[in-house]
Amino acid sequence: MLYFSSRGKTDPVSAAQAITMGIAADGGLFVPEILPRLNEEDWLQLQKSNYQQRAAHILRPFLPEFTQDELNKCVNAAYHSKRFDDPQIAPLVKLHDQVFIQELWHGPTCAFKDMALQMLPHLLTLSMAKTEEAGDIVILVATSGDTGKAALEGFKDVDRTRIIVFYPDEGVSEVQKRQMVTQEGSNVFVAAVAGNFDDAQSGVKRIFGNPSFNNHLADHGLKLSSANSINWGRLVPQIVYYVSAYVDLLGQGVVEAGQPVNFVVPTGNFGNILGAYYAGMMGVPINRLICASNANNVLTDFIRTGIYDRNRRFEKTLSPSMDILISSNLERLLFEITGHDAGKVSVWMEQLKNQGRYEIDPETKNKVQSIFWADYCNDDQTLMTIRAVWEEWRYLLDTHTAVAVQVYQNYQKETADSTPTAIMSTASPFKFGSSVAQALFSPELIQGKDEFTLLNMLSTATGIQIPKGIEGLENREIRHKTRTKAEDMEQTVLDFLQL
Repeated sequence: MLYFSSRGKTDPVSAAQAITMGIAADGGLFVPEILPRLNEEDWLQLQKSNYQQRAAHILRPFLPEFTQDELNKCVNAAYHSKRFDDPQIAPLVKLHDQVFIQELWHGPTCAFKDMALQMLPHLLTLSMAKTEEAGDIVILVATSGDTGKAALEGFKDVDRTRIIVFYPDEGVSEVQKRQMVTQEGSNVFVAAVAGNFDDAQSGVKRIFGNPSFNNHLADHGLKLSSANSINWGRLVPQIVYYVSAYVDLLGQGVVEAGQPVNFVVPTGNFGNILGAYYAGMMGVPINRLICASNANNVLTDFIRTGIYDRNRRFEKTLSPSMDILISSNLERLLFEITGHDAGKVSVWMEQLKNQGRYEIDPETKNKVQSIFWADYCNDDQTLMTIRAVWEEWRYLLDTHTAVAVQVYQNYQKETADSTPTAIMSTASPFKFGSSVAQALFSPELIQGKDEFTLLNMLSTATGIQIPKGIEGLENREIRHKTRTKAEDMEQTVLDFLQL
């Protein structure tokens, strides 16, 4: 299987090349030439399999250069009991009636990014061997909170790699920040960027697209790659848990083979929900993909109107991992849904770069709306949802999953759709403890208390143990104190690399 750039100006590459490169030379994202389809035999095998076996089976056709033994080693190294605190890896929990929550946060950093970023280092190092990469890889990451820590944890002390993470200063939760700035590892570096996530992400894209900068690195035996979901090796493992969720629904007798389901996804950069779209293209019967946004509702407006417009106020919310106005993976969806029309996609991406907006044609808009439904909720609704779900079902939501639950409730009110539904839970509630505490406790009770005191209060009140990835975080040594401006990110990279 070959991989094509969504902008069509570079030659197709192998899976190993796509993973090693991260992003195409023309600035586009790599997309597989075809999508494999799951047949009846596949479904029967998947129902008998654990998560590791499901992952190896689903990934196999996407990575033809990898032997089955190599893939087995990758998935078993990524998903094991020392890394994940639940043997099911991505357990499906019934909330009520026909509504389920898939918990994607049982990995070492307590966020769904672990589902891909525990796998990516293994895929990348194997890809480097297969492409006979002579130099070392420099992983460059922009994070809205969760990707950064998950990437750091995945790549720490991995041979022939160095990893640099940029996060928006004051744009992540205290737990997210503390997880990153206390990160150990001889090959890791973290820097805060003055501005928001889009400033950090644009800076990273600018570095990738700077030929002289990349040539300078090459002269020193270094090559850039990405751990963001722009890297196909980061995105493809996310397909697995959607297939796994459907298999679990089959196994629990919630649906019969071929019966459609809904997936509800709290969405920022569009990579997570794109995994659901690809799962659907592979044969998972999907009724609706419900795209849930916070006040940064650029995707809601796009799905409803066909107009993508980032020229709006950037909102800092209680669900900071979704505080994004430039959703990079939407480019992949447009490439797929237009029948791989790279010309159209290139024009739209150029308009986004130069004007901050673009409008898709009516045919493409109709195709998007036939699959996706979108809405958003504000911070007050997020807090009310956390409290209501805890009081009614004794299930504790984080702020991002609460957005998804609220949007799903909006969807049900508008459509009366009773299709079995899986809501993607993207983070442990303890990653956003102060906000969850705000939802459950009175203002007088939490006033003046720091983040980590509130975590202990939450644990005591709910009877839920603080995850190991967060417990005792306030006592760990702060190792990374660098702050930089967006326009100085190139120099920050060079300083760390000592070039």
